[in-house]
Amino acid sequence: MTVVMRSRDGWTQSLAVAAWTAAATPAERALLASLRGPVLDLGCGPGRLVVALAELGVPALGVDASGHAIDQARARGATALRHSVFDPLPGEGRWRSVLLFDGNVGIGGAPVDLLGRVARLLSGDGRAVVETAPPGTGSWTGEARLERDDETSGWFPWARVAADDLVRVAAAAGLWLSGWHIEGDRWFARLGRVIA
Repeated sequence: MTVVMRSRDGWTQSLAVAAWTAAATPAERALLASLRGPVLDLGCGPGRLVVALAELGVPALGVDASGHAIDQARARGATALRHSVFDPLPGEGRWRSVLLFDGNVGIGGAPVDLLGRVARLLSGDGRAVVETAPPGTGSWTGEARLERDDETSGWFPWARVAADDLVRVAAAAGLWLSGWHIEGDRWFARLGRVIA
């Protein structure tokens, strides 16, 4: 099954739907094993990362706005809530790790607002792990939709943040870059809260 994300201004991106429903990869598990719990996975989808964290003995909670995704996550044994990431969430200001994998830095189409929300969720010494597009691919904000065969979703606000734009975007949200984790063509930034 091929699913494509298409923006109103014409760019398209094939989405790795099979990877989102598969178990976490060995490389993802190694990254997850480095995290301090509790972990909050924003846009958890079918819960593959939450399940992997539980298998590693790290307490985790998934959050997703899709009821279908949450049903799948719970069926896999993940602890997950159906909420918008912008809704009040349990443990605000006390999460040691917050995840935005698989392009979820695009949620809501306003990366500064989303990362500002992440900053408010983190504990003072917590870290966010944010997957970005590779450097040189360009950042984008606007509206997009999902297409599969003859089916299309409605338009929704979305964004893409390239690695070479992340420091600026994170700083505007009250976060600082503490390092990168790179696996092949996947770029993960570790971000901490700026404490005044």
